[in-house]
Amino acid sequence: MSTEWASPRFSELDAWESADILQALWEGQLAAVAAIGPALPAIAAAAAAAEAGLRRDGRLLYVGAGTSARIGVQDGAELPPTFDWPEERLGFAVAGGEGALVRAVEGAEDSTQDAALWAEHAEIRPDDVVIGLSASGITPFTLAVLRRARDRGAVTIGIANNPDTPILRDCTHPILVATGAEAIAGSTRMKAGTAQKIVLNLLSTLIMIRLGRVYRGRMVAMRATNTKLRRRGVAMVAQIAGCDAEAAASALAAAEGDIPRAVLVALGIDRIEAASLLMRNGGNLRAALAEAGPA
Repeated sequence: MSTEWASPRFSELDAWESADILQALWEGQLAAVAAIGPALPAIAAAAAAAEAGLRRDGRLLYVGAGTSARIGVQDGAELPPTFDWPEERLGFAVAGGEGALVRAVEGAEDSTQDAALWAEHAEIRPDDVVIGLSASGITPFTLAVLRRARDRGAVTIGIANNPDTPILRDCTHPILVATGAEAIAGSTRMKAGTAQKIVLNLLSTLIMIRLGRVYRGRMVAMRATNTKLRRRGVAMVAQIAGCDAEAAASALAAAEGDIPRAVLVALGIDRIEAASLLMRNGGNLRAALAEAGPA
């Protein structure tokens, strides 16, 4: 596995000056970003496959061990506040349990029994989307969950940093980001971890865009849970509907804080009809505006 290689270039790394070490580590991060380019078609295909099931109330389930698990949780946890993704349609299979997110649990990644128990408890369904992350591509826990999910008909997405590994063969949508040797051999929290984080950012954001939770480059489905976000919500309604801040705030109040509904209200549509329009169009503001026609 290339992520485990000890590169001759870094054999004296610990004897280098700090500036030179940082330069090498920074270059590695740039290389990790560049390695994602060839994977863009695979990411797009995975998002397209995920969309149909998620429109039918499927769940997004992230699976991983160690660094990969933490990266998965970070991505998934940001979906509810950013895109109003329902918490009940989000799940995490973490090798070693939630405690492993802050403290290493020895041997957890090798437990296929724990993986089987999690999969059984989760009752994975065909409309679910299961995303497995493994830098090595051979993590037993992650592989076991993915295989069970695939057997149950779910969309399975495997993200790995080594080619020709089991995780890429045992899922319906493999995503390879070949980041190669790390500056510190085997330290996949570096290049591999960076690449995994970016891939998840791209994948989940594309899915949310395709599901209509973004309009004109704005996160119109966000939850306005603090003063900054409430101001942002008012600004979005004002910009999209072409009204002043006072009218936007009034529309938001009438729409109970729902930005797409508030946009329709600000455009003069009755709040009940606005809600109906959005329901008929799956919450997609662009589609609702198209049906409503010129204001």
